[in-house]
Amino acid sequence: MHPEDEEIFELPITDVFDLHTVPPRDVEAVVEAYVEAAREKGFIHLRIIHGKGIGVQRETVRRVLSRMPMVESFQTAPEGAGGWGATLVTLRPK
Repeated sequence: MHPEDEEIFELPITDVFDLHTVPPRDVEAVVEAYVEAAREKGFIHLRIIHGKGIGVQRETVRRVLSRMPMVESFQTAPEGAGGWGATLVTLRPK
């Protein structure tokens, strides 16, 4: 597939992002863009749903978050909010 053949679509930016619709090869770039856009919209607390699986998506998400200066902290969500299938993120205020 050529870059010009790729479909571009806009994601609604809310405080919850479900990665189940994102192809694994795009997760890093999409998470980074989502966090930046969420911060621009003024969100401080986010929940990224990556699923439980074998942990590959979780590790990818956390690797991206750990290198972003705008991320203050992140942790596993409580059981009622996805447990180890989701990561809670706190962003630094702008």
